[in-house]
Formats: sequence, C-alpha cells, structure tokens
Amino acid sequence: MAAKKARILIRGGRVIDPANRLDAEVDVAVAAGRIAGVGESVPGDFRPELEIDARGLIVCPGLVELAAHLREPGHENKATIASETRAAAAGGITTLCCPPTTDPIIDTPAVVELIRQRAERAGHARVVTLGALTQGLAGEHLTEMAALKEAGCRGVSNAQSPILHTAVVRRAFEYAATFDLTVFIHPEEYWLANGGCAHEGAVATRLGLPGIPAAAETAAVARDLALIEHTGVRAHFCRLTHSRSVQMIARAQYDGVPITADAAIPYLYFTELDIADFDSQFHVYPPLRTQRDREGLRAGLARGTLSALCSDHQPHEADAKLNPFPATEPGISGLDTLLPLALRLVEDKLLTLPEIIDRLTAGPARILGLLEQGTGTLTPGAAADITLFDPEASWRIDPTSLFSQGHNTPFMGWEVKGRVMHTLLGGRRVFER
Repeated sequence: MAAKKARILIRGGRVIDPANRLDAEVDVAVAAGRIAGVGESVPGDFRPELEIDARGLIVCPGLVELAAHLREPGHENKATIASETRAAAAGGITTLCCPPTTDPIIDTPAVVELIRQRAERAGHARVVTLGALTQGLAGEHLTEMAALKEAGCRGVSNAQSPILHTAVVRRAFEYAATFDLTVFIHPEEYWLANGGCAHEGAVATRLGLPGIPAAAETAAVARDLALIEHTGVRAHFCRLTHSRSVQMIARAQYDGVPITADAAIPYLYFTELDIADFDSQFHVYPPLRTQRDREGLRAGLARGTLSALCSDHQPHEADAKLNPFPATEPGISGLDTLLPLALRLVEDKLLTLPEIIDRLTAGPARILGLLEQGTGTLTPGAAADITLFDPEASWRIDPTSLFSQGHNTPFMGWEVKGRVMHTLLGGRRVFER
C-alpha cells in the first residue's frame, strides 16, 4: 500500500460522475490528496509522478456503503474494522457507514471517537457512524444527540431494536429535528413481527417457520410517515422489503415529505422461495419477501424512489450459520460483492451504468449529508476517493476471492462481472490488483 499522496494522472478511462452529470473518456488529475481536475479542467502544466492507464476501465467516485456492520468493538470474533475496511477497499468502497449496534453501543462520543481512531489506524477506508437514538438501543431514554452530532455522527438510529412506545418515537423525532439530524428508520411493528424469521405466507407455513407479515413493515412505515410529517424531522427508511412500502414512500416524497429510502442487494435477487431448503445463508432480517415484492423494489430503485443501494454487510463466523434455520444469526457478508451484483442490474437492463453508479455514490453520500463535502463526487477540490474497475472482468465468488472475514453469503459460487483494479482514498492507493 502506497502511503504517499502522489501527483497522479488517470488516463483514458470512461469517467462516470453522476453528481456532476459526467460520462466521458477524459483524464483525471490528483494532487495533494484531492481532485486537481477532470477533463478540460486538468491544469495544462500538470506533471504527474504516477500515471494510471485506465483504458477499458470505468473511473468513478469511491463507492459509499450505507450499512456496514464492522463488528468492532465488541464482536471481533466475527470481523474487525481493519479486515472489513480492507474488504471495502478491494470492493471499491471508500466510505462506510457503521450502525450503532457495536458493543458498547454508539450512544456516547467516546465510542464514536474509538471507531474513528481505529479506522484511521487501519487506513483502508473512511468510516462514519450513526449514533443510537435511545440509550443502549433500549427504546426508553433518548441519547444526547447534540453530543453525538458534535462527535461526528451522520445521523441517529435505533437500528432493528424496537421502540415500543409511540410517544418515545415522537419525542426522539422532535429532538433529532431540533439538531437537524437525519433519523435512520428500520420500519417494523414489533408486536406484529412477533419473533418471526421468515415471510408470513405459504412457504413459511409449509416449512413450519414462524412468519413475519408484510404488515409489520407497512404499518410501521405508515406510523413513522405520520410522525415525520408532524415533527418535520428529516428521515431515511433503511432496507425496505415490501412493494407496498415503496409505494407509500413514493407518495410521501411526491407530497414533499423530507424522506429518502434504500434497498439492500439480497432483496433484489432472492425471495421467500430461496429458503425452501432451510439454507441459513438465506436467513436475513427482515426476511426475504415475495417475487412481487422483489420486483417492486427493483422498480423503486429504477424510478429513484430508492435513491441508494447497499450491501447491508453483516459478517459472521462460520458457527453462526450452523444451527437450525430459526436459531442461526441473520445477515449476509456483502462488501466484496456489492459492485458486481449491482452491475448485474445493468445487464438486466433495470438501470443504466451511470444510474447504478449514482445509487452507489452520490445517492448514499447525499443521504449521509456528505455530498456537499465532496464525498461521492469527482468535483475538483474534493478528496480524491476514486474507484477504477473493469466492467467486463469475470470472476467467481468463492472463499479465496473474498477479503471480508465473513464468508456467509448465498452468492457463493456465482460467476459475476466487474472487478476493481485500483482504489484511491484521499489520493493514496489503498488497493491495487
């Protein structure tokens, strides 16, 4: 890994920068860790110390991952900040957002600082955090959100831990609005979910698995939309799984409600039918839904109702997936496969290449409030976080090709296209194939 921030000229690549509506074969200049120029704005007297031949490659802003459970601190048996940020760099991801589900919970500035220091020490990718909405994610007492924002949190969330009292949700939204913080919502009605592990329907009934009805999500979306309108808080809906939820979000956006939403890669490919063999690699939470829901998510992503695509990265040790299906730990390791699986949506003609790159760069950066700071763009003066990938390079997803400490993925064995060749972080090459 090169530590020096050299003067770099990236030559001849197809540069796609959705934030600046750029899609052209131009050069990109990097100096002092920042974008010095793109195309005609490259200084005429620019003298690079290093040239990267990008012919045949796509050059785009570093990818931004909205949901990366890095497991550290507290669960280092599953993964570490060093291992997962290294996997991120290999996957072209330069910025990751860590939910507040560490141990200890991210509910004090001290934990925010701990994660920041460890990420900086590892040096592979930037890590930003979400603070806990309630103390200990217990759903009762609000955190000191102002202190968390001051420490660098990009928003607040109660993750998938329930807040049982709607009055507490209202107060939390009001408090967050006071400090101009985005609330990241995982919509689920606790009593309807009732500890289930599969979508409530014919498949779960046949398998004898406890089901979670679609209404557990849609009821929560409806409640939270009402509270968002009442309090004026800015909100982001995380990992939607149901087509009706996407319709509700689209209507609220049309009405001017300040909300965004995202989808996670597994829900765009798999459905409830994939759990028929009790394969725990398909155990995710919320559960995989119906084929109609999958198509609804895909349509929402294409329309822009869902403005970001993420991996919902949750690495596990092998033992976590060895019990009977309901007793296994949910989640998929996804940093290594985010880019090629997103590119597959281009092959499916669901989105164009610039559109899918937008959902992986400017879209999530905007949600995190980082776009204005230059993250997710190649704007001159912005930090030189750049990904270069070969869209035609084929490879097989197997344990030897994964950098993450977690190998828990139902995509194992898939042949995919799209391979990262170089990743720059602040002008440093943090990955080179």
